[in-house]
Order: sequence, then C-alpha cells, then structure tokens
Amino acid sequence: MFACRLLLSILLASPMVASAAEATLRQPRPNLITAGQPSAQQLRDAAASGVTTVIDLRQPDEDRGFDEAALAEQLGLRYVRLPIAGASGITADNARTLQRLLKQDKGTTLLHCASSNRAGALLSLINAGIEGAPVEAALQLGRDAGMTSLEAAARDALENPASLPASKKPPTP
Repeated sequence: MFACRLLLSILLASPMVASAAEATLRQPRPNLITAGQPSAQQLRDAAASGVTTVIDLRQPDEDRGFDEAALAEQLGLRYVRLPIAGASGITADNARTLQRLLKQDKGTTLLHCASSNRAGALLSLINAGIEGAPVEAALQLGRDAGMTSLEAAARDALENPASLPASKKPPTP
C-alpha cells in the first residue's frame, strides 16, 4: 500500500501528467512571470515562491474557475485587474497603463490573461513603443511571454504608433 501511495504521489507531481488546466508559466524578464489563467494551486505556489503582485488582463465576464481576487487577497498578494478585450485592447494607452502597474511592484509580478497572448502583446508594445527597442526584438519578447494570435495587432500598433509621443516611437530597423 505504501509503495502505491509513493508511486501515485510521484506520478501526480510529474510534469507529464500535469492537469490540462495548469497554465504554462514563462519568465520573459527578471521579476516578471507571464501565464495563461493560473489555477488556484499555481497561485498558491506563486505566492510561496515570492510573487507579490498579480495583474489579471482578463475581462470581468471571463471564467477563472475560482475566486482569484479573494484567493490572492488571502495569500497576501496585491491583485490588479486591467481588462483587455482581445486585439482591440492592444493599444499604446493600455501598454502605458500596464507599464505603470509593473513599475509599482518592487517584487515579482505574475501577469496573466487566458493564454498569455494579451500579456505578450502588451509587453511587446511596452518594449518597443515605450522603452525604445526595435520592433522585431519587441515582438520576440512578446512571443517569449506567450503572444501568439495577437502578433498582427501588436505589429500594427508598433508600426503605426500614432498615439505614442514622437520621442518614444520605436526605431525602424
């Protein structure tokens, strides 16, 4: 019986049998973790690992599977919602707001949406449009953070930065 319990605990801990609901965690920058929707256990693990802030980019009506805000509060995490509505939310204004929120955290931030697509797209806008990185490097950062189908929206926002101050427009390659 002991051997069966030991084997079961080893199998459950194995990444090969991780639940489909478990979000992939990425670390595109120091002190920044990006992810899709974290499970309640992942949120607990993040808090235990030193995450101090959670920034949730999901719309209020998107199902999280648990009361994320309440659990974050219970764990002593700062919880911030910045609802981003898909491609239409990939804007310079939202990137500036996200950058301001990220700068407020002196610890490690967990930035997430449903799949980390929105998180990566907004990070690419911050990297090029605000920090001055070349567009291709910024898009790579976005992909590293989880951006997939929103790359076209991010590229469009970066290549047509009408709402960015002239001094902050990304350099052309």
